[in-house]
Amino acid sequence: MKIVYMGTPDFSVPPLEKMIEAGHEIVAVVTQPDKPKGRSDQPMPSPVKECALKHDLKILQPGKIREAEVVEELKKLDADIFVVAAFGQILSQEVLDIPRFGCVNIHASLLPKYRGAAPIQMCILNGDKTTGVTIMQMNAGMDTGDILITKEIPIEEDDTAGTLFDKLMYLGADLIVEALPKIEKGELTPTPQNDSEATKCGKISKEMGCINWSDSAEKISYLVRGMNPWPSAYTNLNGKMLKVWKAKAFSKEEFSKLDGAKQCSGNEKPGTVCLVTKKDFYVSTGEGVLQILELQLAGKKRMDAAAFLLGYTLNAGDTLS
Repeated sequence: MKIVYMGTPDFSVPPLEKMIEAGHEIVAVVTQPDKPKGRSDQPMPSPVKECALKHDLKILQPGKIREAEVVEELKKLDADIFVVAAFGQILSQEVLDIPRFGCVNIHASLLPKYRGAAPIQMCILNGDKTTGVTIMQMNAGMDTGDILITKEIPIEEDDTAGTLFDKLMYLGADLIVEALPKIEKGELTPTPQNDSEATKCGKISKEMGCINWSDSAEKISYLVRGMNPWPSAYTNLNGKMLKVWKAKAFSKEEFSKLDGAKQCSGNEKPGTVCLVTKKDFYVSTGEGVLQILELQLAGKKRMDAAAFLLGYTLNAGDTLS
């Protein structure tokens, strides 16, 4: 098929590579304009642009894809289909109507769940056990189009937003290559989404990483995983930011069976360090206890709790806020 591909971040690169590998003709790659990055503040190409340059593909970088001259240029490409993956701009109905097979989107959730910008983080924050990728026929709404094909995977207990991002990135690449010939042959039946089951998710902000110790240990453990690698879950220890990179939730009953737990009253206020061992420490929460396994104090390197405790004196009764 003759394809116009629209994408910008790392998530969008494997689908482009897979479509090229499968023999599809990529007539153009549309990506966001170069943006300043790093200390040099020099404009840098998106990961998708770098991939397109490597394959010597035609590149378009419109500030606004809705502009009339951009729309005319897209029409001249005479593509069979537009494939979109985390492009970063909303397509107008005029753009959606250009290719004969319409526009399809690679979305990192099982729609209609988690329409929007941060489906990978949100499924972990909510403690979901499964997620997946949806190939969707795009319409003018935000991830509201008909479902063409989906693929589900389990969310492992140690998955973070980062590890799940990688899994879904490659799953999306495989699924779009599977879907394209079926779309061309008319073998996929579009299924309307059930709007009553829809959930939405906005962008992740740095403030969302702040730990509320009055939440349950389980909810905080989801936060730690869902905010990894960005913006990270964080708290304060003696006036310094402390990032928590890995943690495990214990119920009060489970915690009471651990060595040393008997010295804790079990009624410590949320955020209180209730047990310190040579290899880790435990913090009381609104419900249950959180074991801290990997962390990073402001100005220091990321390290496991055992290494941290070798160089920092932490005592039961100290508080995180």
